[in-house]
Amino acid sequence: MMTKTRPFVVAVIALAAISFARPALAGAPLICFPFDIHGARSLPFGTNGFHDVDRSYDVSKLVDDTLALLVPETPVIVRMETMRRATLYAESKPAVAAALLARLEDRARTATPAAAALADFDLGYLIETYRQASATLRNLPVVAGHDGYQLVLKASALRPDPQIAYAAGLIDHSVAPRAAGR
Repeated sequence: MMTKTRPFVVAVIALAAISFARPALAGAPLICFPFDIHGARSLPFGTNGFHDVDRSYDVSKLVDDTLALLVPETPVIVRMETMRRATLYAESKPAVAAALLARLEDRARTATPAAAALADFDLGYLIETYRQASATLRNLPVVAGHDGYQLVLKASALRPDPQIAYAAGLIDHSVAPRAAGR
């Protein structure tokens, strides 16, 4: 009897382990994995890896350039890639990183009802991108006390969109804990 039970128990344990396993991600998903935007307009970027910024780009223009790209017609996935790139550029200039966060905060606070969903999404997504990037990039603003995930969920409630739901899923399953602060 013991010999028949043991293989069954081992099989049940193996099946449970496979069923509940999460894939291991190497790096923060919001920063380390570029989104395929199929040639859509975004901030300039190199082709040699996720962190390959264009060295000729004038980072002092980052805030205005980023906001100019985040117009209502911009698809959510392009917004996500634009903020990923903006975060990598902003790390080299802490004042620019802080200014981008402040401008998106102001934009979300003063948004019209029609613009609120995307303004909340942009702010929430940037907060969570900064949070994830702060594990390796040291010059980003501290975002403790800000819950970008809740802003993304709010945006999803205001504007049901599969790409916003995808962004919320990436944030929710990220390796950078939101509850811990920073």
